[in-house]
Amino acid sequence: MSKTPLALFVGMPNPTLSDDEFAMFRETNPLGLFVGRRNQKNPEQVRILIERFREAVGRDDAPVFTDQEGGRVQHLDAGPWPLFRSFGAFAELAGRDFELGKRALRLSSQAMGAMMTELGLSSGCSPVLDLVFSTTSAVIGARSFGPDPDFIAALGREVVDGLLETGNMPVMKHIPGHGRATLDSHKERPVVDASRETLEATDFKPFVALKDTPWAMVAHVVYSAYDKELPASISPVMHDVIRKDMGYEGVLISDCIFMESLQGTMPERVAQVLDAGFDIALHSHGDIPESEAAAKAARPLTTAAIARIEAGKARLGNLKIDVRAAHAEVEDMFKTVLAA
Repeated sequence: MSKTPLALFVGMPNPTLSDDEFAMFRETNPLGLFVGRRNQKNPEQVRILIERFREAVGRDDAPVFTDQEGGRVQHLDAGPWPLFRSFGAFAELAGRDFELGKRALRLSSQAMGAMMTELGLSSGCSPVLDLVFSTTSAVIGARSFGPDPDFIAALGREVVDGLLETGNMPVMKHIPGHGRATLDSHKERPVVDASRETLEATDFKPFVALKDTPWAMVAHVVYSAYDKELPASISPVMHDVIRKDMGYEGVLISDCIFMESLQGTMPERVAQVLDAGFDIALHSHGDIPESEAAAKAARPLTTAAIARIEAGKARLGNLKIDVRAAHAEVEDMFKTVLAA
């Protein structure tokens, strides 16, 4: 097994790790595992799955990520787990009572973070800092806090800090901003034609305000003012915009490379992400042959990427919280304001 993990997250199709998958992960040594609804049925099963993956790669702290924002994007949505409200709902609450909205969001983020940390999950890939407009693709919708970058940054801060406090890694997305995209990057390649001045004053602004967030996920969106052809996630130009113009120094991981904004085979897409200078490619689906092919196209983490990962881990807290009690308190806050 390679001493340095590959700059790659992989996925798997089932809730349990087969002997063949275990052997493949041991041999290829990807940095992390991404799990979805298909992989998460109950707490004990999730814990065993995560332990088995970490045993396979030989790292007790190997990151295991999922999508857990709240609203329609929460992969822990089976009976054992409470359902959390969308960011759009918290934006509405904050619009009525800003301080209460922030407190509710902080508590909800702590509850969600504690829930994931207790399971062994490293991150829910949150918060979403994209702006939303009347023209924005429905793929964003209520996942966003709204159209105001300062409002988004203020609420996003509550999510970032609440997750960090409970030992769960925040991943802000989709840097540098998906909000002006009118197409769904899962299905086709969106092109944003806004000027540099407009993007810097709006879409980029929440990410710059929260640039101390340890991880960020890069959008599969073309920003034609900078690069007329390539989505940000595979663009060396946009890599430099994020690193130099926006000043982001944390870990940069691509959005899922299965999304059809990208082109070519999955191994080619892995190479495109890493060739552009980004730290990690996210290959979040895949059976054994697909994951093996992705691993062959990947390469070990760079020294700089390892340092960024370690810096992020050093910021994780260990706040313990009663998840269901905190969730109930948040719901009471909503009921109080909405009933007024």
